[in-house]
Order: sequence, then C-alpha cells, then structure tokens
Amino acid sequence: MVFWMSMGVIVGGRLGYVLFYDLSAYIANPLLIFEVWKGGMAFHGGLIGVMLAVWGFGKRNGKSFFQIMDFIAPVVPIGLGAGRIGNFINAELWGKASDVPWAMIFPTDPQQLARHPSQLYQFALEGVALFLILWLYSRKPRPTMAVSGMFALFYGIFRFIVEFVRVPDAQLGYLAFGWVTMGQILCIPMIAGGLFLIWWAYHRDPAAQKAA
Repeated sequence: MVFWMSMGVIVGGRLGYVLFYDLSAYIANPLLIFEVWKGGMAFHGGLIGVMLAVWGFGKRNGKSFFQIMDFIAPVVPIGLGAGRIGNFINAELWGKASDVPWAMIFPTDPQQLARHPSQLYQFALEGVALFLILWLYSRKPRPTMAVSGMFALFYGIFRFIVEFVRVPDAQLGYLAFGWVTMGQILCIPMIAGGLFLIWWAYHRDPAAQKAA
C-alpha cells in the first residue's frame, strides 16, 4: 500500500499542478509534464492520487476506503510538515512583503524584500497543529469517516488562511476580488466535504455522538 500511495502522491501531485495551476503551458508543450525536476507539485492533486490508490488497494483487499483513510490521516501532517520545511530550506513558495519583526529576505527573491515566511506558517498549522488535532481526536474510537472529515476540514481551513499571506503562482495571480487564489478555491470543497463527512459519520452512528 505504501508504494501505491507514494505513486499516488507523485503522479497525482504532478497532474494536479498541471490541471490546476499551469494547464495552458502544458497543453502547448506536453513533454513539460515529465520535467518534474523543475518543480510543480500540488497538494490537492496528490490527495486525489492517494485517495485513488487507497480505493484501489481497499477494493483489491476487501478493506473499507474510509477505514484506511481514517487510519492514515493522523500521520499525514508529519509529511506535510516535512514538506513545508523543505520549501523553507529551498527558499520557495514564500509570502507577501511584510514589515512584521519575523519577516525574512529569501535568496531566491529577485526583489529581495522582507516577506512573510509562509512556509513556516504552514509547517506550524498543517504540520504541528493538524497533527495534534488529529492525534487527540483519534485517541478514542470514532465513527468511520470522522477522522478523515477532521483532516479535510482543518487542512482546508489552515491552507485557506495562509493563502492570504502567501504569494500566488505568478502564472495565475489572484482569480477574483484581488485576493482569491487557486489554493483557496481548492480548499472550499475540502472544508465542505470535511463538514459533511463529520456530520454523516455521527448521523450514521448516534451512539458515537453521545460518547463524544
């Protein structure tokens, strides 16, 4: 399962970036899709890839999709946090210019402006805070789908918030109202889906709701 999930992250993350963030460039030159060493991965695409891998594994081995997702969800923030630290070390995906005391100048920034270290914000929220929320929530038995719903809900909220101080992809910019980013648009169905999964999980299992 680990192998197929890893492939889901890589293939899904790459195709997600192509579809969501720079489709016109890849239509013009499809071979760019294979130039992964130049960067270009999307979390939301990777998540879809993992979900497809889990679905295939579960169907082949007689396992419930959401039982597997609930099992792996609490450890996903560890990988997310490590990825954001990698973004910070590589001086990529930085934030907007700012005069906050902890603003940083990144060597890859051609403007050399002091900026929000948005990678560290995401590490703190998507890595540390999300891990603690899921770990504490999953310590006791929960109805199937609830942990998956909590992951989708809080990741979506945290990512939506950080997008306000993160520089959007240059080829897209802001998509509406001078502040809406593609990342925020992709987080809206995650938040809505997370709320629905939590509600449906407890709706199907009233006993679990009383125990909580």
